[in-house]
Amino acid sequence: QKQLTESGGGSVQAGGSLRLSCKVSGFSVDSTCMGWFRQVPGKEREGVAFMSKLGIIDYEDFVQGRFTISREITENTLYLQMNALKPGDTAIYSCVARDHRAGCSIQETAYTYWGQGTQVTVSS
Repeated sequence: QKQLTESGGGSVQAGGSLRLSCKVSGFSVDSTCMGWFRQVPGKEREGVAFMSKLGIIDYEDFVQGRFTISREITENTLYLQMNALKPGDTAIYSCVARDHRAGCSIQETAYTYWGQGTQVTVSS
């Protein structure tokens, strides 16, 4: 069964850091494009960062060098290191994966597998 399980969310003050983890089951973390979306209640979901099968990385503009996406193949896990967090980063963050597609997309409909989401809250 293909499954994504996130962890690592929580509450921090502005300027703090969090590392989100996405444990992959049923396929390999490097077998397809994976990434992170986030959503604030009442607002549209937006992409955050993506890594292709070949390791090509894309960040959305608002990241501005603060976040780093990575993967650990031996642990079959995708990570999102978030530094210099701002109150505007408060959202539910979801790990996503395409269905055996090497390249990534900004469109959420391109992603077949979704984690349950983890809450990130940044206070000022």
